[in-house]
Amino acid sequence: MFIPLHDTNTLKHIRMQYVTISLIVVNVLTWLYTGFAAPETVTQAATVGLGYIPAVAFDYAYLPPDMTLVPEAATYITYAFLHGDFWHLASNMVFLWVFGDNVEDALGHVRYLIFYLLCAAGGAFFHGILLPSSEAPLIGASGAIAGVVAAYVILHPRVRVWVLVLFRFPLPLPAFVPLLFWVGQQFVMLVIDPDGGVSWGAHVGGIITGTILVLILKRRDVPLFDRTLVTPKAVRRDEAPRTSPETKMPPRWGRG
Repeated sequence: MFIPLHDTNTLKHIRMQYVTISLIVVNVLTWLYTGFAAPETVTQAATVGLGYIPAVAFDYAYLPPDMTLVPEAATYITYAFLHGDFWHLASNMVFLWVFGDNVEDALGHVRYLIFYLLCAAGGAFFHGILLPSSEAPLIGASGAIAGVVAAYVILHPRVRVWVLVLFRFPLPLPAFVPLLFWVGQQFVMLVIDPDGGVSWGAHVGGIITGTILVLILKRRDVPLFDRTLVTPKAVRRDEAPRTSPETKMPPRWGRG
């Protein structure tokens, strides 16, 4: 329904969103190696060996050793770096580029990386809970991106975001308008189409995980919902108290 283009939200704690940029680079390179420039056999091997397969995770099926590329537990994360085609990759990376930098700013580099990976794992786990016997590999960063979107709307609901509505109309909107609509759409689609081609369950799992983790991992001085924190001026204790010329008494000190 919409594509995010740009937000008017400057970074406050970090100089550059190194982790967000690195995640985008890794996703693009992985797609080039396992998708765009790869033979079909390599694509299939990567999808099966690195994708998240609920039936394998929940012991309804077993992956042959010659098809296993990483430990089973690792697929809760590795699946999020695989994409089926260019548009699958592009849509996820656009969301990550627009919203990821400010979430990284609010959490810090290391905690943001942990946040992103746990959102991916949360999306896979929820998908598996809903479809535990499914043998179809889950791929795509949507679960992690959903967590980033949920965190952004909790941190910055009033920030103006330029979005392309219906692929035609660019509009500046408060972030909560398109993002809450997007979040609601994931829950609605999960009810309407629980086992379709798109894993709405992974999206919902990422949203739930991101909502919880942003409250735990954000910096202490970062407010929620675009509230303004008023920090009193620090009192320099190395200065001697000044004497008022009228009273010859030290002026009253402000309370910190």
